[in-house]
Amino acid sequence: MATYIVGDLQGCLSELNRLLAEVGFSPSRDQLWLTGDLVARGPDSLGCLRRVMALGDAATTVLGNHDLHLLAVASGLRPPKQADRIHDILQAADRANLLYWLRHQPLLAEHPEHGFVMTHAGIPPQWTVAQARDAARAAEDELRSGHYRERLRDMYGNQPDGWREQLDELERLRFTINAFTRMRLCHADGRLDFDYKEGLKSAPVDLHPWFDLRGAHQDPPLVFGHWAALEGHCSQPGIHALDTGCVWGGSLTLLCWETGERISTPCPVHA
Repeated sequence: MATYIVGDLQGCLSELNRLLAEVGFSPSRDQLWLTGDLVARGPDSLGCLRRVMALGDAATTVLGNHDLHLLAVASGLRPPKQADRIHDILQAADRANLLYWLRHQPLLAEHPEHGFVMTHAGIPPQWTVAQARDAARAAEDELRSGHYRERLRDMYGNQPDGWREQLDELERLRFTINAFTRMRLCHADGRLDFDYKEGLKSAPVDLHPWFDLRGAHQDPPLVFGHWAALEGHCSQPGIHALDTGCVWGGSLTLLCWETGERISTPCPVHA
């Protein structure tokens, strides 16, 4: 039995299938964990949803920002982004089942044996893992509830950019979703920045990657995607960056947790 973790698919189904074939993945024996953003810019977002959903208990994924945006578009709350390729999902005969399944995926997942924690973008400096877990469960309950459309509408916006106990329910929801699915850089006091999206070499000097600000916490291993410009590199031990920009002409990367081996397959530019 092996545990494999793969970075953001973004609709790149053929690359996923290639990696799984290379390692001899078997859903009856192995586990596949995915860092979110199953959909959006690549050629087969519909196929990615169907493939992961069909794996059942052999697959664990978290919600990414593109996954949530798909749910908002499907609910009539937002127009599709110009570069998104989600029309096939919206027209699919199994659309309702796929979107219901996606809406019930977690924002934070923890491996019961290996102990690693996975979110799409990371964990903000303000939170311990226990606080992150509590915030994730509260937001997940809202997204799975009968008023999920209102919550999808309310998730948009960059404020609040910091966590405070005085935040009201909707502010807590928005900060939680932003932290788990959009975060890259933070101010020294932990406030989130949403403007900068490139790599670290050209980052503003007054901003820091979220993982460099977690020194006060006793973290288990953390796994994240989202930040393709990192090219899979992270400066902090025990924190694993897995988005290597498949949809942008980079590669799709698979990590075998038991051995630490990374396997990548090159990708054409899909966007």
